[in-house]
Amino acid sequence: MQGRDVFVTGGTGYIGTRLIPALLARGHRVRALARSRSVDRVPAGAVTHVGDALDERSFVAALGPSDTLVHLVGTPHPGPAKAAEFLRVDLASAQASVRAAREAAVAHFIYLSVARPAPVMAAYIAARAAGEQAIADARLTATVLRPWYVIGPGHRWPLLLKPFYAIAELVPAWRGGARRLGLVTLDQMVRAIVRAVEQPPPSGTIRIVDVAGIAGS
Repeated sequence: MQGRDVFVTGGTGYIGTRLIPALLARGHRVRALARSRSVDRVPAGAVTHVGDALDERSFVAALGPSDTLVHLVGTPHPGPAKAAEFLRVDLASAQASVRAAREAAVAHFIYLSVARPAPVMAAYIAARAAGEQAIADARLTATVLRPWYVIGPGHRWPLLLKPFYAIAELVPAWRGGARRLGLVTLDQMVRAIVRAVEQPPPSGTIRIVDVAGIAGS
């Protein structure tokens, strides 16, 4: 397999710091966007590009038409009280990355969205859905991954809900929702993104990967 040129926003975060080493181990060439105060958190082996994920002018020149842009920027530990941050950070950074991707005519855009519909986190879901709409409006070739919650270090409390998921699987009326809003592990999430990098969708299309697709990676 030929290595790909991958540009990662949010590469110093929860998923990005695991994704970058996985991509490098597969022979891909990785550049990571980071603010000046965060450059020491970029995983070794990646080339750091200093810039601001909220301002596409700070990184669009670093992109090229052969690139896969993986957008991972988001509010840490999202909760209902962070609605303003979802607009200021999550949506604004997604829109900036979409504008940069369109201007640079990148080959593939990968976006970490969220499963829906769901009875909670309406503001978070709305921000991520708006990010997906920006991708569609820009007519990018894209993969959109829709996890609900990614289990990993510091993110394990939903494991307490596993008995409720097991019960929901037994009730036909609840089964669909339980599967749509199922839990995935950090390793599964990383593998799903790596797979998306290595197997892009047909040019001009948007591929949606749901919880079942992520868990099966």
